Amino acid sequence: MSSSVPFTVPPVAGEVSDAVVKVLDSGWITTGPQTAAFEQEFADHLGAAHVVAVASCTTALELCLRALDLPPGSAVLTPSLTFCGAINAILHAGHRPVLVDIDEDTLVPSPETVKAAAGRAAPAAMIVQNQGGYPVDVAALAEAAGLDRTRVVEDAAHGPGAARGGRNVGAESFAACFSFYATKNLPIGEGGAVASSDREFADRVRAMRMHGMSKDSWKRYLPGGSWRYDVKRVGLKANMTDVQAAIGRAQLAALPGWQERRAEIAARYDAALRDLPGLVLPQRNLAGIRHAWHLYQVRVPDRDAISGELEAAGVATSVHFIPANQMTAYQEILGAEECARVPVTDRVGEELLSLPMYPGLTDDGVDRVVAALTEALRTRTRD
Repeated sequence: MSSSVPFTVPPVAGEVSDAVVKVLDSGWITTGPQTAAFEQEFADHLGAAHVVAVASCTTALELCLRALDLPPGSAVLTPSLTFCGAINAILHAGHRPVLVDIDEDTLVPSPETVKAAAGRAAPAAMIVQNQGGYPVDVAALAEAAGLDRTRVVEDAAHGPGAARGGRNVGAESFAACFSFYATKNLPIGEGGAVASSDREFADRVRAMRMHGMSKDSWKRYLPGGSWRYDVKRVGLKANMTDVQAAIGRAQLAALPGWQERRAEIAARYDAALRDLPGLVLPQRNLAGIRHAWHLYQVRVPDRDAISGELEAAGVATSVHFIPANQMTAYQEILGAEECARVPVTDRVGEELLSLPMYPGLTDDGVDRVVAALTEALRTRTRD
């Protein structure tokens, strides 16, 4: 049956349509002035020194790894509880993923699990992920890995709206990668960005997003521009278009209000679900933490059956994520021994269930989710 409460519905700001039409009427629709304006506005929103807009968060991760100039085949630490794009980015950049287990409360690696992985791999770099909107402690994980922070790439696909120690995720990062996919907190449809505190690194990424060319099309065709350019390092085709950027600018203005609604929904879930037997709620309310609430991830027994019962009751759910070590391609690449290094991920991964979470979700919708989940869990208790 169709879901009465969908898992997500991307919000669209009222100004989006006019913004897109203006770009289409401008005569310039690829990377140009709108992209530059979006980069500056997103940097101001984060409090970051530099932002480079790109095609996706996955390409952002790969560009950052390439821009680090690591030796070919370098070991790169990554949580196994992650989207496959992060693993692919490491492989496409020519490096070797080394899987890191998680802390079962936060669903992100701990200094202990990072230290264990680093002890067997001598990593050259690390990807850390802000799982579900929970901001990781980058400094602590970098220290545990024995890495300078300039060798840490933050997967902030779930990060807009999150903060640690009073600073937004990405504000002080050497390399933080954001996603603007349709389901994300700042939805454009597709797109991503790299935030960096380092101008030289940002400039390398900026050039590499356009094949490594020294000048993009907009600069070449400005009055007084020249068709001449150089390629000083090999890059990718990974730029954002002005159509996407115009959507992003309109959406960015609405983001604070959307984040407030996400926090309200999380609080409503908390109040209604905290006493249910067999249910583990998301970690939050730690000192100095602001959760972005991209996801509301609970842990339940017999997850697949409960997900099916919720679907039958008209409530759509999802899972974030199927651990990378359980994927056929990565098992073949990494081998059985490496894939067995993350037992907590394997155990917790079988319990995770993401409930509907999006700004347009009404209180009535939340209550319907709660009622369906409550019935599914209580049925198991009675049995």
